[in-house]
Amino acid sequence: MKEIADETFFRYCVLTLIFSGPPTAVALKFLQAPYGKHNRPGWGPTLSPPIAWFLMESPTLWLTLILFPFGRHSLDPKSLLLFSPYLLHYFNRTIVYPLRLLRSSSSSSKNGFPISIAAMAFTFNLLNAYIQARWVSHYKNDYEDGQWFWLRFIFGTVVFLTGMWINITSDRTLVRLKKENRGGYVIPRGGWFEVVSCPNYFGEVVEWLGWAVMTWSWAGIGFFLYTCSNLIPRARASHKWYNDKFKDEYPKTRKAVIPFVF
Repeated sequence: MKEIADETFFRYCVLTLIFSGPPTAVALKFLQAPYGKHNRPGWGPTLSPPIAWFLMESPTLWLTLILFPFGRHSLDPKSLLLFSPYLLHYFNRTIVYPLRLLRSSSSSSKNGFPISIAAMAFTFNLLNAYIQARWVSHYKNDYEDGQWFWLRFIFGTVVFLTGMWINITSDRTLVRLKKENRGGYVIPRGGWFEVVSCPNYFGEVVEWLGWAVMTWSWAGIGFFLYTCSNLIPRARASHKWYNDKFKDEYPKTRKAVIPFVF
């Protein structure tokens, strides 16, 4: 009975993840979360960005460490290997990225991160960490299908690591530019910035596409679709922000987030 209740809860969580994407995309078409270049007053008290990023992303690590050992596949080497890219991404996002912000001038208190937004992100990460950890450690049932498992894992990992490299190098460029310009904004140049305004978001979309292939599941697909619903509207808003701020100086050939497409 307990197993049935847990599986039912898991399925409802996956459905919540999948169906929360469309309303998120619609909402972000009209209202951007007020942090970074979209920062604005009126959203209540704030935290320093490094602390906010650490706290709101942290469930992806600590909740995973709590849940994973209870899965029936928790000791399966394939299960552990499959989950390692997810943990690699969130180790960077929870530990490395906040430390990079902390070392830069962009983490000044005048550009605080609203606690309300951090709380919403924290809640999403609780939901998603539960879904991904339980799927990989417990509900995924095709680890014995060796050939297809390895084909999906290898192809998905290549896609994932490509996206992660784009994401990390682009984030590093943005943090460096803000440090060099004392928190101000300039037109990013070089690398993937020559083709899109937000290669950091493009890279993350590519990452979770790779994850969806690796996991071959509605849990992975739901996460990928939600990532698109969240980051693509924000990338388009940032693209507009760049064009409005820099006008004719801004490269007209750049797309918002998907190279050569939009």
